[in-house]
Amino acid sequence: MRMLKVWLVTALALLASGCGYNRIQQQDEAVKAAWSEVINQYQRRADLVPNLVNTVKGFAAQEQKVLIGVTEARARVGSIQATPELVNDPQAFQKFQAAQGELTQALKSLIAISENYPQLKSDANFRDLQAQLEGTENRITVARNRYIQAVQDYNVVIRTFPTNLTAMMFKYPVKQNFTVQNEAEIARPPTVEFNSTAPSPSAPASPSAPAH
Repeated sequence: MRMLKVWLVTALALLASGCGYNRIQQQDEAVKAAWSEVINQYQRRADLVPNLVNTVKGFAAQEQKVLIGVTEARARVGSIQATPELVNDPQAFQKFQAAQGELTQALKSLIAISENYPQLKSDANFRDLQAQLEGTENRITVARNRYIQAVQDYNVVIRTFPTNLTAMMFKYPVKQNFTVQNEAEIARPPTVEFNSTAPSPSAPASPSAPAH
């Protein structure tokens, strides 16, 4: 009886190996690693928001609509639990992507208002934060592209015979990927309504007429 169990375990191991189980495992781990990097870079961006808002507020406190919009967008992003399981849930993944897209647009509006405030635009702290944000956005793009490729590779494997049978047997679902439906909207520069304009220098006073 014991020998039979050993043979059964060995047969199952060989069957799993021959049907791509190990390959599915490798692809699944690659997706998890890529997703983790996406989350790290999005968190890095979220961490920049409070300092950015406070810096802009110091020069343009009257831009309440933009400032509140960024703060609320960051709060919505923070309310979503970005666990590894999220990539298996279509609705949760769509909600996550929408929230990050809203924060992207809100941050663009925040940066755009600096054009109306020369002192803000020339502030060293603001320039440093802006450079950090630009670098982080580039890292997000790289991380997203790696995740997209990892998910494509994984999904192809679990949909291809005979590994699809192994995927069904061990309940490996299709994973969610980023869509490009709103890429054009995200790339479009935001329209910012300024509440005030930078004050123009007052004209010099005319010399008074000499007294007679």
